[in-house]
Amino acid sequence: MEKKAKYFGYSITRDRQIDYDANNHDICKIIAKAEPTLNLCISCGTCAATCTAGQFTDFSLRQVILLLRRGETKSLENEVSKCMLCGKCQLVCPRNVSTRNLVIQIGKALYDKKLSAETVNTK
Repeated sequence: MEKKAKYFGYSITRDRQIDYDANNHDICKIIAKAEPTLNLCISCGTCAATCTAGQFTDFSLRQVILLLRRGETKSLENEVSKCMLCGKCQLVCPRNVSTRNLVIQIGKALYDKKLSAETVNTK
């Protein structure tokens, strides 16, 4: 006879941990090389607090930098496109991070990555 497991009202959920080793950190290295002030960022949130785009959308430069450092590039392109490049974040940054150039470099690196992926797929 086959025994069936008893159901106690609990279920096993999928693990929500982030596997940093599985993520691709190449884009972060490329951007840090193009804009070295990225390494000065301490994620204090001053940029997010003064962001004009953040007042009208759910954009946060602090979140973008966190995603970049984690290597989570899937949602990064959508987030970067929300930035209005007004420069308020750069004016208030206590570490003088060149945030405008950082956003531009992120967009450029993501675009280059997309182009190279399309080139590989067409061959």
